[in-house]
Parts: sequence; C-alpha cells; structure tokens
Amino acid sequence: MTSVLQPRECKVTKKPQKSYGFYLRMEKDTAGHLIRDVEKNSPAERAGLKDGDRVLRVNGVFVDKEEHAQVVEIVKNSGNSVVLLVLDDASYQKAEKEGVNLEDLGQKVSLGQQQEQQSPPPMANGSITAVPQPRLCYLVKEEKGYGFSLKTTEGRKGLFIVELSPQGAAAKAGVQNNDRLIEINGKNVENDTHEEVVEKVKKSENCVMFLLSNEETDRYYTSQKMVLSREGANLRLLPLKPRLIEIQKGTNGYGFYLRMEQNTRDHTIKDVDSGSPAAKAGLKDNDILVAVNGEQVDGLDHESVVGKIKQSEAKTTLLVVDKETNAMYKLAQISPFLYYCKAQDPTTAKMEERVELHTEQKVNHKPRICKMVKGPSGFGFSLNVTTNKPGLFINEVQNHGPADTAGVENNDFLVEVNGVNVINESYDKVVARIQDSGDRLTLLVCSKDAYTYFQGQNIPITASMADPVHEASAPPAYTENHPSEPERNSPEPRERASSSSSSQSAASTRADSDNNDDTKF
Repeated sequence: MTSVLQPRECKVTKKPQKSYGFYLRMEKDTAGHLIRDVEKNSPAERAGLKDGDRVLRVNGVFVDKEEHAQVVEIVKNSGNSVVLLVLDDASYQKAEKEGVNLEDLGQKVSLGQQQEQQSPPPMANGSITAVPQPRLCYLVKEEKGYGFSLKTTEGRKGLFIVELSPQGAAAKAGVQNNDRLIEINGKNVENDTHEEVVEKVKKSENCVMFLLSNEETDRYYTSQKMVLSREGANLRLLPLKPRLIEIQKGTNGYGFYLRMEQNTRDHTIKDVDSGSPAAKAGLKDNDILVAVNGEQVDGLDHESVVGKIKQSEAKTTLLVVDKETNAMYKLAQISPFLYYCKAQDPTTAKMEERVELHTEQKVNHKPRICKMVKGPSGFGFSLNVTTNKPGLFINEVQNHGPADTAGVENNDFLVEVNGVNVINESYDKVVARIQDSGDRLTLLVCSKDAYTYFQGQNIPITASMADPVHEASAPPAYTENHPSEPERNSPEPRERASSSSSSQSAASTRADSDNNDDTKF
C-alpha cells in the first residue's frame, strides 16, 4: 500500500539574510504542515517544493505530529540550508485515509539525509527539545565595577569571561564563567583585541549589553553552519520587559493622545486621562508604542498607527515600553517586539514576524477583488493620498455600504481600478477612473502589510493572486451611518494631505489644518 506513496526529499539552500521563498502553515480543518505560496524562481521552487506539499521530516526529524512552532524553530535553526521530506497533497490525503504510518514512510530516504547532517536538533525521550541559544545579558555597573575579567584561549576565537564575582553585576545579569563574548552593545567583537574590547566596555560607562555564547552553543551552531546573532538570542535574562496592555474603549474613547516625535520617530503616549480606560489598564505618559494588536509599528507613519488603533472598535491591545526599557533594547540594537514574539504562546504568536522562511498561521497576504454596485450615496468609501509617499489608500469605509459589503477595509492599499493597475497613477487620474466607472466598480486591494511584503519581495500584485469572487447582480442591501462630528480636541493625523469621497459627485480635496502628529483616542 505504501509503495505508491513517494515522498520527495528537497534540499533548500538560500543566501544569508534572504528567505527560502515559501510559507509554512497550519490550516483549519486541514491536517499536516503545509507548504504554501512557493515564490517563482525562489530556492524553494528550485528545490522542487510545491504548493500543498506536507512536510514529514525536517533534517531527518519526523515532524508531522509536532506543534507548528516546533517545526518553525527547527527550520529557522537550520541556517541557510534545510532538507525537507515532503508528500504531495493527494498522497498525504490518501495516506491519512488508509491509515498509513507516516513516520515509516520514506524512512530510508531520510536516513541517508540524516547521516549527512552533523548534528540534528537535540532530542529527549523522543521529543524535540530547545536548541542551545546565545544569550543577551544587560550589565549595570556597581561600585566595584562589573565583576569579571576577560582572557583569550589558545585555539578558540574571541575573548572569554573568567574570575566572575559571585555577587557581582555580571553574575546578577546571567553571565557565566567561560562564556564567550560575541557582541558588545550590538557590535561584533570576536575579532577585536583584548585592549579593544576593554576600551569598548569602558566607553559604555554605567551599563553594557553582552551577547554571549557557551561551549555547547558554539558546538551546535558550528555543526549546523549557523551564525550566532542577537536575533536568535535568548532574551529571558533581560531585566526590563515590554508591557502588553489591553484597553476597553469607554464612552469618551480610550483616554490618551498618541504623538509621533519628529526627532526620534517614536510613537509616544501623551496626556493619559486620569481614571480613563487607558489609565486603568496601566498605560502611562511617555510610554513608547511598539505594537498594536500584535502588529509592529516601528517605521510606520503616524496615520498608519492611528488607523491600526481605530480598526478595533471595542478594545485595543498595545505593546509599550517606558524610556528606560526602550534605551536598553536600543543598546542591544533589537526591537522590544522580538521579546514579545519569543514570549508568546505558539498558538497566538505571529510566527511570520520572526521566522526567515515567512512561516504563516493567520496573516493572509492575498490581494482581494472587490466588486460593488453604487448605492444611493455612492460606493461608500474615501480615497486618500499620503504626502510625499507613493500609492493611494482607502479610508472612511461606510458601515454596510457597497464597499464594505464587497470586502473593502479601511487602510486598504488600492492596486487596480476596473482591471487597470493604478499604483503609479496620480490621485486625480484614479479619482477620474472611479467616477467614469458608472454604477459598477471593481477594485483590487490589499492590506498595507501585504503591500509592504510584496514590494520587499519585488513581486507584482495582480488579480490572479486573489481568490475568485462572485459578482453582485443587484445593489447589496446596506444602511447609511452618518459619522458624528469629531471633537475639537481630536485632530486628524497631519500626513493625510487630501482625500476624495466616492459618495460625492465630483472629486474634492481637503488639507488638514492641524500641523501636529498628535491624535486623541
């Protein structure tokens, strides 16, 4: 019975800092770890991976029954090359139906591969255990200094921690004797001299961040041909943590201002109202915003962050740090979001944010085809442009309006109008296309996160990527909701320079009067 089931062994090799070119997913009502969205001409495609393949083994380790996060971790820790034993979709379903033992399937193939690997992931009682990791340690100088010495070891690269004071600053930070020093404040020092390293520690004054490895970690990373980095480090020894705050919206909003600092580009919490939902949840003045509802905001403009907060009607979840915590993470040259990702339960963590192969559980980067029929007040959305930035995005989607019913969402990026790509067209030209479309309009849209992803991968966004959609034969039923007038102390974000509402008979532009990136919630 198993002879007709032929698993394939695919060795995928990528360039450093690049992706393998596929998604690894667990999907509802579908068994197995699925290969999805194999990118054209990617290492994954060249290795023979196909959409719908199920991963049976990674580097010889049977993973079909393992948690998604465990499989992700094995692939991630495989460095720039990974060997996957996969079974096509039809064969996998056949094997399940016939009760085939998948662990026996293709065992001879993977045994040969296993011998090729110098060191498979550690096992304990048949289960996958955590792989050794480098550690980030934050040392705060005490009256007697940091409490350690450095030495070189013949035949080994770098400097090593010795003479560790049991109650000293280094020991309290989690430093151990014979740890090897890899980085100081985010800078690699493996090839520095003893004098150069000592000078860097002295320049750090009252606090310093070390990336450290021990003999076991060095041995494992060498066997896997992996590079030690702060992104793969264990962060649990860091004394300051980001705070996850869930706020239920009150009758007067959340009760805080969000301001974008022009010099640092940080999104800062200001003027938290006493007794407000924000204050009760633990939000504080001068907290720095790291993520909104699990999505990192670093690098986003003020309006985009405001949009993410407003997307949640009844509550929002903010990841924040105080100034001291922010300074500590900046010293390490990592984002506090990395700690959040590593600390989350695998079922809720956004795995795609921390894994090089773009593993995905919940995020869907597919664009959407939205077909709508004009209602009494138009199509029910506004078209917006951001000053000095390419592209147009959609806002003010009318609740239950034609656009809303067709699947358009606030902050969607507009890709096509009636089959014509408009990414590089001017605002006025796109408005004219929409006005000239008559009573029916077809838009190709995608989320801003999806747009950023496709741009980063140099993948053109086309309608062929979207799921098929049924065209409406009559105007969809909807009700008009007229938004109330905004409060005087609630200015809109400044970045939106102009907008056009599709409910108007002619295009209109408006300039925001407020010059501060300061928005009330």
